Amino acid sequence: MNLDEFDVIKNKSEAIGNEMFELMEELFPICRSITGNGVRQTLKILKKHIPLEIHEVPTGTKVFDWTIPKEWNIQDACIIDPNGEKIIDFKKSNLHIVNYSTPVNQKIFLSELKKHIHTIPEKPDLIPYVTSYYSENWGFCMSHNQFLDLKEGEYHVIINSKLESGNLTYGEYLIPGKSTDEILLSCYICHPSMCNDNLSGVVLLTMLAKYMQNFKNNYSIRFLFIPETIGAITWLHINEMNISKIKHGLIATCLGDSGNLTYKKTRNSNEEIDKTVVNVLKKSGKKFRVLDFFPWGSDERQFCSPGFNLPIGSLFRSIYGTNEFPEYHTSGDNLNFMSVKSLAESFFIYFSILFELENNFHLQSDKSNLSKNLITHSKKETTNSIKYLNLNPKCEPQLGKRGIYHQIGGQESTMKQRKMEFRIFWILNLSDGNNSIQDISKRSDIPLKDLQSSIKILINSKLIQKIEK
Repeated sequence: MNLDEFDVIKNKSEAIGNEMFELMEELFPICRSITGNGVRQTLKILKKHIPLEIHEVPTGTKVFDWTIPKEWNIQDACIIDPNGEKIIDFKKSNLHIVNYSTPVNQKIFLSELKKHIHTIPEKPDLIPYVTSYYSENWGFCMSHNQFLDLKEGEYHVIINSKLESGNLTYGEYLIPGKSTDEILLSCYICHPSMCNDNLSGVVLLTMLAKYMQNFKNNYSIRFLFIPETIGAITWLHINEMNISKIKHGLIATCLGDSGNLTYKKTRNSNEEIDKTVVNVLKKSGKKFRVLDFFPWGSDERQFCSPGFNLPIGSLFRSIYGTNEFPEYHTSGDNLNFMSVKSLAESFFIYFSILFELENNFHLQSDKSNLSKNLITHSKKETTNSIKYLNLNPKCEPQLGKRGIYHQIGGQESTMKQRKMEFRIFWILNLSDGNNSIQDISKRSDIPLKDLQSSIKILINSKLIQKIEK
């Protein structure tokens, strides 16, 4: 890729932003989940733009500590009130149904129905996005204002869905380069009708792949369109023998809002991709911020698990799950929330990162890997305190089946539960045999006493063990 080609894409970026938004409009109505026909329909549309290879992995397949779940598909769902009026209609918003709800067709009174309804009281006009992937359940989502208006009486609830053996589906596209060394770019395709999280990542990588395939690249560039968490775990399990080819990577998510660009560093924090992204952001003249790695978020937590520790960061805009992105995991994350200008800018920043990596290709060597080994060796020689070893280091272990992680996902978990989960994520990610409890406390900024209680949970669950060096 040369400067002339770079300038061509730079001049096209505004038009590409519009192209991304048009694709987003086409994808928005589809009800997606971690499995099912919504994913297949989405990938079929993407295949009109790039030659995706579609993979199907059967239900029951073991992938590290996880198992591919049953496939979920839904045709319709509704709630009919005591007056015979349809007050919830899945076809008007697929966020009205708890994702992965089991089938139901029964009449129940309001007191019982309320146990299956999810709202966000502090955001009373928005419908929450809620999931129940690994615990068979059913439920509906509505605005809190609508919930407050429900009258006593008997309601008819209908969920026409199927949960049965099938497949997990994902898409993959490799643009071969002069070298077999790879840049990995990944997004997730499991969210239903929400735009920033994460149709923005889907449309950005689609267009990036569409235009990058026209250039002669030094690196091979791999694009992944996978269901979040279970998809990354599945891909890593299938491709474990080849991950040494991955030299740089980014997780693309939340790239269409109007916030400033945000870069989350790799686990090691000093990889070539870290330096490249920061350099490109500085040269852009735009406001940006850089975050140190933390072991939750999107699929970087799988690629950066201690058993893989790949050089993969995440570049997004507003920080998900915070007050600066109140539309996160709600019906507020819709087409009106998107900025075509932001989509175009995000695309060009990603393209600029690839351009810089390509032009620095001849400078790459095994020095970074040697440096990692030297640092690890130094720690082993100089540190003698108690450390812990993650017994499932390749991707995060499945905490839900051990009763450690909340079963209903989305807006539902309490702050106390989330804090406990954050402590556990830190312990698991840094329990590589090289970090003491003091090291984990310092890096996570979590008090030792709080970490100790979570360590006991993980030891009792046989997820970590104590080692002394």
